[in-house]
Amino acid sequence: MTEIINPNDETRIEDGARVELHFSVAIEDGVEIDNTRSRIEPVNLVIGDGNLLPGFEKALFGLRAGDRRTVHLPPSEAFGEWNMENVQRFDTVKFEQRPEVGQMIEFEDKSKSSLFGVVKSIDDNITEIDFNHPLAGKNITFEVEIFKVTPVGQQGIKLM
Repeated sequence: MTEIINPNDETRIEDGARVELHFSVAIEDGVEIDNTRSRIEPVNLVIGDGNLLPGFEKALFGLRAGDRRTVHLPPSEAFGEWNMENVQRFDTVKFEQRPEVGQMIEFEDKSKSSLFGVVKSIDDNITEIDFNHPLAGKNITFEVEIFKVTPVGQQGIKLM
């Protein structure tokens, strides 16, 4: 069990604070999607660094070491609403190998960034690819346990 460290009982999570925590994410039917508790050490991140979705970070504000919280997030605060405009149709013959329903395929967007889509349907003429996040449109349950909060300005500097 990881030790809870809180040198100052009033140290609460705010933007820019370094936080050590364990969390789990489940969809509304209870199926767990991610869980950090199997790791020996808690996750270490800085609030606002982009490692957690804004809705998850918002749920952490004000917590301190030793706190636990369970938050139910609607799609708009989690992985977004499912959007029909993110489903694209391609000529099946343009694929080097015929894709299969459920297969995840990597594409390159105009800026040469990777973009992943899931094959939703396929026939001899048209293949439909869904570029929505796989959890888009789902209600999410986010559970978190805080182990350590280091306030902004007290995180130290690591020299290379």
